Amino acid sequence: MSDLSPDERLALSFWETTLYGQASPLQFTTGATDVEATRDRLEAIARLLDSAFVVPGTRVRVGADAILNLVPGLGPLVSKGLSGYLIYEARRLGVPTGTLIRMVGNVGLDFLIGLIPIVGWVGDVFHRANAKNMRLLREHLDRVVGPRGVILEATAR
Repeated sequence: MSDLSPDERLALSFWETTLYGQASPLQFTTGATDVEATRDRLEAIARLLDSAFVVPGTRVRVGADAILNLVPGLGPLVSKGLSGYLIYEARRLGVPTGTLIRMVGNVGLDFLIGLIPIVGWVGDVFHRANAKNMRLLREHLDRVVGPRGVILEATAR
């Protein structure tokens, strides 16, 4: 495998994940720099949703997710739609099915917490589903793509 270019090794590692039944076929088989750009974009979205703002006079951070959940109907729909986008991108990046299920569970729990009036909003501030999902995605990508986009050797699963 050492005679392959970094892009070819990245594509091969994604296809190995697919062949072992841990993810669906990927359309995303471009270079490591694209993976890093996608990771950065998703990190920014997760930060916006979970911890973009500081509550004045405290050290507590809230995100657009908690604020959107104050708007009946449309707010939670937009918030969970953005959370769903993070999961979609994780799938596209080859995250195993078991991890995707955990990610959906994090968003589902966030949704259930948000259904409880007042208490749900406070709980939404402390249950940061998108940050948890980004940690899971980061762990997956760190196994596939090393620091600064250096592609690691694929390992048998």
